Amino acid sequence: MNGILCVNKPQDFTSFDVVAKLRGILRIKRLGHGGTLDPMATGVLPVFVGNATKACDIMPDNTKSYRAGFRLGAVSDTQDVWGEVRKSSDMEVSREQIEAVLPDFIGRIMQLPPMYSAVQVNGQRLYDLARRGIEVERQAREIEVENLVLEEYDEASCEGVVSIACGKGTYIRTIISDIGDKLGCGGIMTSLVRTSSGGFTLADCHTLEEIQKARDEDRLGELILPIERVFDSLPKLRLGEAQTRMYRNGIKLDISRVHGIERETDCYGVYGSDGGFIGTAFADFDRGVLRIGKNLG
Repeated sequence: MNGILCVNKPQDFTSFDVVAKLRGILRIKRLGHGGTLDPMATGVLPVFVGNATKACDIMPDNTKSYRAGFRLGAVSDTQDVWGEVRKSSDMEVSREQIEAVLPDFIGRIMQLPPMYSAVQVNGQRLYDLARRGIEVERQAREIEVENLVLEEYDEASCEGVVSIACGKGTYIRTIISDIGDKLGCGGIMTSLVRTSSGGFTLADCHTLEEIQKARDEDRLGELILPIERVFDSLPKLRLGEAQTRMYRNGIKLDISRVHGIERETDCYGVYGSDGGFIGTAFADFDRGVLRIGKNLG
């Protein structure tokens, strides 16, 4: 059993909880997930099964999208509604005021990781320190937000929904908290749904109950997506028989003998002589060789 199983993560589960649950359902140990979700969050969690776990850390598309509920006029220690509210404000904020500050949070921006996060400082997880009431200095990190749109907003309750498309390592609750700070009233996240991750969407996902039912009915194979779906965005190379053997043995290939190499492209999805996906490769034009990326064959 090898490939991608997309799970619609339930609330109150950590990403690790989902993997642990699936180990019992699938009766397989080799599982890994593509992108951590907080317990509050629901939505797209790609789980790598069997040999596909080799690809966990090389997904070429790290873009993720979310729909996040928020409430203005509050500040909590966790930056979300599950935390302890430390400050509150009855300041009135209009839709126009929110939309006016959103451009400040689009593009490459610096973000300070929240204390309640899995980031490590001096070998310790920030959330472990936060639970002991310890706050430490953190370094801001560059993140990329491709799109940020105010989808809904009720001025009476100061509650609304934003949609966000962003890169790896972005904390959505911190964006909401920073927007609240920019407006001068504070803000907390009230809900979070990941709507896409690495090219997979909610339409690709199954609940844990659906996966359990499929196992009981001996049709798990219907839910497993091929690993090449992760690499659909890469240009494809088809190797001959001898080249396939060399690739699988970790031998660099002569670029001039590989059909389909383009000078403006360096990373490729590689397919063997039988048409099956076997991994990734990088074109080293200076040395005239195709270097093995991740060999999944």
